[in-house]
Amino acid sequence: MKLKQIVFTVLISAATAIGVMYAYNSFVPKPVAIQDGVKIPANYAGLFNGNNIPGPVDFEQPSKIAVPAVVHITTVIGKAEASNNLPRKSNPFRGLVPDDFFDDFFGNGPNMRSIPQRASGSGVIVSQDGYIITNNHVIDGASEIKVGLNNKTSYTAKVIGADASSDLAVLKIDAKNLPFLLYGNSDNVQIGQWVLAIGYPLNLETTVTAGIISAKGRTLGLNARRSQTPIESFLQTDAAVNQGNSGGALVNTNGELVGINSAIASPTGSYAGYSYAIPVNIVKKIVNDLIQFGTVQRAYLGISYLPDEAPDSEKEKVGYKSGQGVYVRDAAKDGAAAAAGIKPGDYISKLNGVPITSGNDMVEKIARLKPGDKVSITYLRGGKESTATLTLKNKTGTYDIVRTSVLDDFGVDFATLDKKKATEYGQTGGVVVKKINPGGLIDAQTRMRDGFIILRVNDKPVATIDELSDAVQKAGDNIKLDGFYPGFEGLYTYNIGKEPQ
Repeated sequence: MKLKQIVFTVLISAATAIGVMYAYNSFVPKPVAIQDGVKIPANYAGLFNGNNIPGPVDFEQPSKIAVPAVVHITTVIGKAEASNNLPRKSNPFRGLVPDDFFDDFFGNGPNMRSIPQRASGSGVIVSQDGYIITNNHVIDGASEIKVGLNNKTSYTAKVIGADASSDLAVLKIDAKNLPFLLYGNSDNVQIGQWVLAIGYPLNLETTVTAGIISAKGRTLGLNARRSQTPIESFLQTDAAVNQGNSGGALVNTNGELVGINSAIASPTGSYAGYSYAIPVNIVKKIVNDLIQFGTVQRAYLGISYLPDEAPDSEKEKVGYKSGQGVYVRDAAKDGAAAAAGIKPGDYISKLNGVPITSGNDMVEKIARLKPGDKVSITYLRGGKESTATLTLKNKTGTYDIVRTSVLDDFGVDFATLDKKKATEYGQTGGVVVKKINPGGLIDAQTRMRDGFIILRVNDKPVATIDELSDAVQKAGDNIKLDGFYPGFEGLYTYNIGKEPQ
């Protein structure tokens, strides 16, 4: 009898529950969406239900967190004395530009380097003892750097390190207990997400603007004009950014740093709707390297690849197939990729299991790593997928830490003259000036051109980069470089004065 009572009770309870659910579904209106006059269930295509509708976005709290940690940077470019009366080069950043473009402030006359030029930008404090991130183009060539805090205090800053490839620089001021920003995670930033741009535009006081992330992984080609190893994978926003915002903070609504504002897309140099920031996951790695080593520990796969913007004719020539990955043009014999079995014609499709969408995407992911790091790389050959593990190398083909060099201030990419070429030129050796980068001593003080071959430093013969470095180290503040240009008769001499530290 008891068993029958229990069963009866359970059946009554189940019937009651079903009746309540039926009544609710019948009489309580369901949330719906209307599209073209047709009712669509509110859960269609992931529409918000009543429990997940986001509340109003709070910009006050992230602003309170970030504003005290964003600083105003003012610089003096050049010195009062004449510098060989050299013509000033045209600004390499027009079109899509870093938001401070000095030519618009100072003109483009041939003698402007003989007058101290003043400019300004922004920076972000990332430690309580005074380390500050900014853009390389904000402080490039500066003979004096001042940092103004939000509380009106001012400091003289020194440059800890700078990297033209990423357009980042690290400054240091002598202060304690400073407000600073915490790093966020730019990989987690989503298109449509609210962000705030904070800086000192147009020499105004601290200014906060809001916008959304409108795109990720943008490549503008800016850093390629200053470096042979450019790194670009910008966050694109519609937060208003103007001249002076360079080096300032892009923060999320938690007040975390997700990017460093760097450039705007503008036909005039003023904000026209889009701005660009360096993702913080790149920033963290570059900044840590500059603080710890004084230079970036850049890792290389050891390949050349078909760029995303290559013309269709070039893609057709190599038989490029879209959607396969990054096409490998060549793999250096002593490079990490070749050691892992990768060959020209392969397509790199994944790094550490993460799909690669473009060459710039691949470069950005490698930029977060250092020589000696192991990477799982997936590639396609003849439509067949393979995976290998390789160890990344530095630019010299080893796994060693790269230290700063006395040659760094020259702002030049050097190479030891090939023995066969040396014999052809009737020399025992020499050092080739492969590329002269803007802002270095050679660019600022001489008329030297790419391709020059250095034979002597202060009359001492040099045959390799190591010998050049040793000779410059011993030369003191006044350096004389003798050499020649292939195809031209006679020796040329260039005199350089080291900048005081």
